[in-house]
Amino acid sequence: MCCQFGNRTDLIRSHTRYRAFPKLRKHGHVNRQLARHLALAAIENGEPLAWFEQLYGQAESAGVSIVPWADLQPSPNLVSWLERERIDGTGRSALVVGCGLGDDAEELRRRGFDVTAFDISISAIALAAKRFTGTEVEYVAADLFHPPADWARGFDLVHEAYTLQVLPRGLRCKAMGQLASFIAPGGRMLLIARARDEAEDPGEMPWPVTRSELGTLQRVGLEELSFEDYFDAEKPPVRRFRVTYRRPAIVGRA
Repeated sequence: MCCQFGNRTDLIRSHTRYRAFPKLRKHGHVNRQLARHLALAAIENGEPLAWFEQLYGQAESAGVSIVPWADLQPSPNLVSWLERERIDGTGRSALVVGCGLGDDAEELRRRGFDVTAFDISISAIALAAKRFTGTEVEYVAADLFHPPADWARGFDLVHEAYTLQVLPRGLRCKAMGQLASFIAPGGRMLLIARARDEAEDPGEMPWPVTRSELGTLQRVGLEELSFEDYFDAEKPPVRRFRVTYRRPAIVGRA
């Protein structure tokens, strides 16, 4: 069942266990600790998505190294899937959710897709466009929860990696509904996220998802095509779910 939180107080209550963030350090995981600090502060202020622009805004002046997921290369979890499935995007459209600095979007474009990539952070979009001058990817500043109307069922492939895991639980059900809404009939979604079992403590942001949470996507009309539960090649290894979904084609329509 979807988790539901009706107001700001509920969002804060759902994260009380995460209040004791370690102090920001001068060395080590400063970037991840900064992101966690900004995320918690945004949740407590009743604006749980505001911290993305705050983080990328700082990156414009301090450098992209403060963004903990900014590896400046396509995600290996995406690339390995593309290679294994021998994906050719020629003549097909793709939407990249929470595109950040644009590496996954550019990889999909390289594979032939007509790519639209969006992020809620205007600064992230500006940084991506600056990195990839002359790109054929359409970079758009947009909110997952208030997307352009013409994106509805408009894409052959939707790529969502690591967005759900940085959202409070109270927003995830709605987020998954929005993700599903982008997929064209017969189209697919590739979803990649940190993973945990139901009984495991979610710990600090990024908060891993459970398989039962992902069940929302089937309840909103998608078919699950494949489900992988694995440890990636990071050091230390991170447990991931990599799942593909499909929106059934419309039968009888020419």
